[in-house]
Amino acid sequence: MPRTALRICPLCEATCGLTLTIEGATVTGARGDREDVFSRGFICPKGAAFGGLDSDPDRLRTPLVRRDGRLQEATWEEAYEAIAAAVPALVREYGSQSVGVVLGNPNVHTMAGQLYPSLLLKALGTRNLFTASTLDQMPKHVSSGLLFGDPSAIPVPDLDRTDFLLLLGANPVESNGSLCTAPDFPGRLKALRARGGTLVVVDPRRTRTAKLADRHLAPRPGSDALLLAALARTLLAGRPAVPDALAEHVRGIGELREALDSFTPEAVAPACDLTAGEIRDLARDLAAAPTAAVYGRIGSCTVEYGTLASWLVDVLNILTGNLDRPGGALFPLSATDRAPRPAGPGKGFRLGRWHSRVSGHPEAKAELPMSALAEEIETPGEGRIRALLSIAANPVLSAPDGRRLDAALAGLDFMVSVDPYLNETSRHAHVVLPPPPPSQSAHFDFSFNAFAIRNQVRYSPPAIPLEEGRMDECEIHARLVLAVSGMHGADPAAVDDLAVRTALAKESADPDSPLHGHDPVRLAGLLSGATGPERRLDLMLRLGPYGDRFGAAPAVPGSGATEAGAGTADGAAGPGLNLERLRAHPHGIDLGPLRPRLPGLLRTRSGSIELLPDPIAAELPRLRAALADRPAALVLVGRRHLRSNNSWLHNVPALTGGSNQCTLQVHPDDAGRLGLTDGRLVRVTADGGSLEVPVEVTDTVRAGVVSLPHGWGHDRAGTRLSVAAAVPGVNVNQLLDGTRLDPLSGTAVLNGFPVELTPMP
Repeated sequence: MPRTALRICPLCEATCGLTLTIEGATVTGARGDREDVFSRGFICPKGAAFGGLDSDPDRLRTPLVRRDGRLQEATWEEAYEAIAAAVPALVREYGSQSVGVVLGNPNVHTMAGQLYPSLLLKALGTRNLFTASTLDQMPKHVSSGLLFGDPSAIPVPDLDRTDFLLLLGANPVESNGSLCTAPDFPGRLKALRARGGTLVVVDPRRTRTAKLADRHLAPRPGSDALLLAALARTLLAGRPAVPDALAEHVRGIGELREALDSFTPEAVAPACDLTAGEIRDLARDLAAAPTAAVYGRIGSCTVEYGTLASWLVDVLNILTGNLDRPGGALFPLSATDRAPRPAGPGKGFRLGRWHSRVSGHPEAKAELPMSALAEEIETPGEGRIRALLSIAANPVLSAPDGRRLDAALAGLDFMVSVDPYLNETSRHAHVVLPPPPPSQSAHFDFSFNAFAIRNQVRYSPPAIPLEEGRMDECEIHARLVLAVSGMHGADPAAVDDLAVRTALAKESADPDSPLHGHDPVRLAGLLSGATGPERRLDLMLRLGPYGDRFGAAPAVPGSGATEAGAGTADGAAGPGLNLERLRAHPHGIDLGPLRPRLPGLLRTRSGSIELLPDPIAAELPRLRAALADRPAALVLVGRRHLRSNNSWLHNVPALTGGSNQCTLQVHPDDAGRLGLTDGRLVRVTADGGSLEVPVEVTDTVRAGVVSLPHGWGHDRAGTRLSVAAAVPGVNVNQLLDGTRLDPLSGTAVLNGFPVELTPMP
């Protein structure tokens, strides 16, 4: 008889609740969980295809070990013995910096990917960390770090209560949202307009999101920072200071006014390809709205001035008085966040604490640019990366100049890949460790709850027992930590036990913690959970802002913790959260709407919002010089598909075909000028090389702009992606050579770069 099980969808940032239909050990269907406290039954095509991904026959079932140049099936013991023999030996001979770690986007969609990488990096002692963040959202982390002192303090738009929403470079109707966790983003945008609110979309493409808007502006790609600077300058000219509600928390308003003085709408308009009147009208409407929120995403991040654009998004939220205000942009308070502490100055946020070996790129948030990975592997000398641990990552497709990286990976002394597929990157590994299907893993959203538009908490135990011969994903990671640290053969539970002891010892030593002075050993014995990861989750819930804190005193008075846990929809939140209580609510626990959190979360050295941090001020002259730049005739931007997520869903038959195709969208005016027609092949050429791709003529992209989706290019030998390989597409990132970066964040410029088109015979 079929049975059902609840599961949080791990396939995008919306984190919708699913109800799975299971026959035997197979997921045969998925629908939205109508009782889920957050998603309320919403589901997108990716969630509906959960069973197809879960039972994909191309998923690896056993480890692979390279023998005589070929990857062959092996036992788990053989796989870890190979790692334990190779990695510690390389570290002993060449030092800890001879090992690099790459973390891909899927890591934030799994418990293992959130609980263990920090332990792995500590065990290795390397600073060579490369993640998908420098291909996506790192500018937002950097700007938040500089403004608020904490790179993880990212405000999100209060979608359900705002009166005016300005979206830049975001297409949430198809992406389902990013750095803004919101199930049914399309429905929420429609609800905004239905209650009399205004939606303005700034995007060079008339996306499905733009089609919902009251107003759509299509500026020249890459000009977001100039447009935002002109909006901020207009607001500063029309008001004397920061609104009263924020004034006591902000410093630098005078310096900001002076720094932005030259970015008038008239000066900026030609570079943006908008009129000064359009810019002034937008500034006026933004300022006049009862509440408003400005939100920018990947289209405004992965450009030359991505950090400046991300900074200016929050400058506008501050100048309009909408930061930390219901209906504006607020800071979520996740159940596993650190419990609030007294407000006051912190350590602040610094860039460039170390630099990459070859090109001297500064670190940002302890990461180096993914664009620098190839040169760090192939360039001889002390500190060259000789071993690489790639976890849920496919940088051959996701990073610039995949051909160069492809060749560099082939020259590594040793490589480990934790991946369910043999893909364009993992095919180079000496050992591949495959995690089980998602139905066989527990799930908790550590990252996305911190960006959710409503505070809530949900947990999914495994829907299907672990299949014989499989290894739990958390155990895979724990054993990897042991293998690289010379402790192969030790009980993997020791890794989780150490993490628990370390966290409790830190709390016990913190005079601002309600657990100050308590015995860490006794507290560890009170944790519930059948596994090490569950015990760690229980600990984080107990220590968090809504936690039971082992029955200790409440959080610091006046910190915001008391109101954060009150007034929940099902009456189940309040203080006292732990794993046992969470498991008793399988549809989740609603923790209430977002609430103001200033000044408690500020960690700048001044204890205030730093409106014009020094690194930002130093970058503004470069933006000012861009006012005189002569634009390229054609520039390229990426695009999202509703039925895809980067490079890792192209092997699911139910998600292929239809609009999910790799075509170059070209405006009819450009197509006519160049002699292009639908379906005709065109050669696209840029810094890193050229590609041949079919043309799709459409007026949804503005003249002077072409669009090609990312994540494609499944045409390399040695992979096992039968569905993806049948319709491989082309890798848009091969058009880049990795030299175009946002200098503050090290993020690759993946949008708004110049290209040339040549029709093929």
